Amino acid sequence: MKKIYLSFIGFSLICRQAYSQIKQDSSRNKPAVSLNATASKDSSVYNPRALKLDEINLVSSYYNQVANHSSITGDNPNLLGNGINTNSANVTDFANGLDLKLVWLDKALNKNTLSAGIGFDYHTAASQAYVSNTGASKTTGTRVYPSLDWTVENAKNGSTFGIGAYYSGEFNYHSLGADAHFSVKTDNKMGEFSAKLQGYFDKVTLIIPSEFEPPSTQVIDFGSGHRGKRNYGSSPRNTYTASFSYSQIINSRLQIMFLGDVVEQKGYLGLPFHRVFFSNGKDTIEKLPSSRFKLPLGFRANYFLGDNIILRSYYRYYIDNWGTKANTAGLEVAYKITPFFSISPFYRYYSQSAAKYFAPFEGHSPTDEYYTSNYEYAQFQAGFYGVGFRIAPPTGVFGWQGLHELEIRYGHYTQTTDLVSDVISVSMGFK
Repeated sequence: MKKIYLSFIGFSLICRQAYSQIKQDSSRNKPAVSLNATASKDSSVYNPRALKLDEINLVSSYYNQVANHSSITGDNPNLLGNGINTNSANVTDFANGLDLKLVWLDKALNKNTLSAGIGFDYHTAASQAYVSNTGASKTTGTRVYPSLDWTVENAKNGSTFGIGAYYSGEFNYHSLGADAHFSVKTDNKMGEFSAKLQGYFDKVTLIIPSEFEPPSTQVIDFGSGHRGKRNYGSSPRNTYTASFSYSQIINSRLQIMFLGDVVEQKGYLGLPFHRVFFSNGKDTIEKLPSSRFKLPLGFRANYFLGDNIILRSYYRYYIDNWGTKANTAGLEVAYKITPFFSISPFYRYYSQSAAKYFAPFEGHSPTDEYYTSNYEYAQFQAGFYGVGFRIAPPTGVFGWQGLHELEIRYGHYTQTTDLVSDVISVSMGFK
C-alpha cells in the first residue's frame, strides 16, 4: 500500500541514499568534497566516442517497523469489537535496486550520460488485513519502479542539462513521472546553481473498507461460476515540484549548499481504505482537501576537520497549507580510518506539528469538513541514528577489480507515536 512505502522511503533515504519518489539528500557514492551530484570526470579523458558502460550500482535493503496506530483501522484498537487488538501497524520491506550508467561523447565533445534503473520491493503489513473488517485481506504486496535519465555536460563550461522519466506501480497505486533539470557553474567554478522541474501523474485505486462496499460491486462475475477481481475504480493525483539549489566552495575546508522546493499537489490526496471513527462511534472513510502546497527550505554544510574527518551537517524547515510545520537537523561524521576504509556515524532529529485535519480515534466530530486519523499527520518527534561502513580499495573489494566500492549502513528510528523501526542496506558499485 502507498502509505507503507512513503514511510519506508522516509527512513531509508539516509541509509541507502538512493531511491524515492521524490529524491533528496542523497550522498551515497559521492566523493567527500562534493555537495552536489557525483563529480563529473574531465571529458578529455574520454577519447572514444562510442557508448560504454561506465558504472553499475546494486542496492538491497531490509526494513522492519513495529507500530501501534493503524490508519487502516482508524486507530481503533478493537475493530472487531471482541477485544482483539487489530491496531498493529507492523511492516517489513525488502527492497532491491539496480542502476546502469552509460556514457559517450558527442561531436562537440560534450559528455552524455544515460542512467537506467529498476527497483523491486516486497512488503508485508499486518494492518492491510483489516481493509476487510474481518481481517481477511491480503497482507503482502510488491512495487516495481523503473527510471531513465539522460544528461549532457557541456565540455567548455561544465553546465548540464537533462531529462528523466519514472514509473512506479503496485496493486493500489500507479505513478508516471517526468523531469527536466539543469545546472550552471559560476565563472570561477566555485559555485553552482541547479534546478529541477518534476511532474508526477498518479492513479489511486479506490479500495475502500469492506463494510462500505455495495454488494453489487464486490466482485466481477466472469460467467460459468467464475468470480474474479473486485471492480475498483481509480482517482487521479498530480504532483508538481520545482527544486532549486546553490552550492558554494567557501575555502579548502568549507562547502555550503542552499536548497528549496516548491510543491503543489492536486487531486485525491487521501487513501480510501483509511478509516476514521467519529466521536459518536460511527466510522467512515478518510477525507482530505484536494489540494496541498508544500515549501521545504534547507541548508547543508560540509567541513573538513583535518585529513581524516569530514563533518556533514543538514537543516531543513518545512511548512504546508494543511497546518504542518517541521524541523529537521542532522549530522554525519565521516572518519577515514585508512585511505580506503571509512566509518560514518550519523544522527538526525525531526519534529513536526499536527495537521489541522488530524485527530485520533473518536477525536473527530461528525460535522468536521475534513478528517483523518493517519498518524503521518500527527504531532511527533523522531530520532534516527546509525552508522555506515565504506570500503573502496584501488585493487577492488576483496581483490575483485570490477567491484570498486562496498557500503553497508544501519539505522534505528524512534518516533513518539509508539513507532520503532530498523533498516539495513548494502550497496555495491561496479566499474
